[in-house]
Amino acid sequence: MKYYNLKDSQEKVDFRTATIKGQGKDKGLFFPENLPQFEDEFIQNLHQYSNEEIAYQCMKGFIGDEIPSKVLREIIAETVSFEIPLQRITDRISILELFHGPTLAFKDIGARFMSRCLSYFLKDQHKKVTVLVATSGDTGGAVAHGFYDLPAIDIVILYPKNRVSPVQEKQLTALGKNILALEVNGSFDDCQSLVKQAFSNEEINTKLFLTSANSINIARWLPQQIYYLLALKQWQQYEKKPPVICVPSGNFGNICAGLLAHFRGLPADHFIAACNTNDVVPEYLKTKDLKPKKAVATLSNAMDVGDPSNFIRIMELFGQNFDSLKNNISGYSVNDEETLNTIAEVYKKYKYILDPHSAVAFTSMEQYLNENPDKSGFILGTAHPVKFPDAVEKAVKVKIEIPESLNDLMKKEKKTVEINSDFEELRRFLLDKN
Repeated sequence: MKYYNLKDSQEKVDFRTATIKGQGKDKGLFFPENLPQFEDEFIQNLHQYSNEEIAYQCMKGFIGDEIPSKVLREIIAETVSFEIPLQRITDRISILELFHGPTLAFKDIGARFMSRCLSYFLKDQHKKVTVLVATSGDTGGAVAHGFYDLPAIDIVILYPKNRVSPVQEKQLTALGKNILALEVNGSFDDCQSLVKQAFSNEEINTKLFLTSANSINIARWLPQQIYYLLALKQWQQYEKKPPVICVPSGNFGNICAGLLAHFRGLPADHFIAACNTNDVVPEYLKTKDLKPKKAVATLSNAMDVGDPSNFIRIMELFGQNFDSLKNNISGYSVNDEETLNTIAEVYKKYKYILDPHSAVAFTSMEQYLNENPDKSGFILGTAHPVKFPDAVEKAVKVKIEIPESLNDLMKKEKKTVEINSDFEELRRFLLDKN
C-alpha cells in the first residue's frame, strides 16, 4: 500500500514512512492510493468474528508486510482490549460508547494503535523521536497515555489555556517523564497552526526527529474505522436495515474514518456531522463555500475547530464532487443552550447521561430522524461525562463521580510551560529541550 500527498500527488510513501513523517511536503496529508474492500461475507457475518479479528481484517490491507502479521495482531489486541458497547437510548437512537478505554475518550483507539506502530518502526533507531501534537481536549490525553514512558520518544502536547476540562488537563499535564505539556494562550486552531509550522521549519526538522500524533497522521486516523465495524456487529443483532451514523465532529478525522469504512463496504444509510457553534462544514453543505473561521469556545470543547484539517480527506473520498458529498452527509450546528437542554432531557426521560459532545450528536440525530421518520441509527459517544463535570452536573443536577482509575492521576501536580501563540516561542522550546 502506498500513500500519496494530497498537496503533491507525486509524493508517495509506504505506511511506515507516512506514520513516522506525519505529513508530506507543504503540510499535505497522506491518503491511501487504493481502498481495500471488505468482502460481503465478512460484513454479513460480523457476529461470527472476535473484535480482534474484525480489527485485524480492517487494518491489514493498509499495512501489508511492513509489520509482521504476528506483531500486528499483538498491536491490535492491545488497541481493542476494552469494552466498546452499543447501547440503546431510545427505540430509534443508540450510542456507541467509546469511552471505556484508559483515558475515557474515543481517541484511545487511534492513539494506542499509532503508539505501538511507531514504537515498532523506531525500535532500531538511535535518535530520540519527538511526537508533536495539538489537542482541543482528548487527543492529548490519549496520546500521552499511549506513549507514556516509551523509550526514546518525547511527547510534546500543545493545548489551549483555559479551554480544556479539569480531567482533560490532568491527563495532559500530570504524567511527567516523557510527556511535556505546553499551555498556549490561544485557541485549538492556534495550537494546530503552531504544530504545522514546526513541521515545515527546516531548522527544527534538521535537529529533531519530528512526527505527529494528531488525526492528520494515518496511523491515528485509519484505525478509527475499527469501531464502526464493531458497532455494526452489534447493530446487526437487532436491526436489518443499515444505520444512520451521527458523529460529533471538530477536526473531522472521526467521521472521515467512518466514511472511509463506508467506501470500503460498511453499510450505512447516511452520515451526520454533528457540530457545535463552530459550523464551518454545516455552512459549507448549505452554501458550497468552505470558509474557515476563528474557533469559538463552547461546552463541547474538543469540537472547537474553525479550520478542520481532515475535511480535505473527505473531499478526496468523494472525488471533490460536492453533490455526492451532500447526498451522503448532513451537517447540523448545536449551540450550548441546546446542548445543556439535551443532556437534561435525555437524563430525565431515559436516565442516560450524555457528555456535551454526545449531546450535540443526539440533538443532531433527533433533528435528522424527525425529518426522516422511517430511519434509525446510532451516535458516537466520544467521551465520558466525568470529563465535563461543570456542564453535565449543571444539566442533570447529579454529582458525576470520578472513576477510581483516575483517582491517583487527579491528585498529581500539573506541570506545564505556558507560551503565547507565537511560533518563535515554540521553536525555542523544541530546540532547547533537545
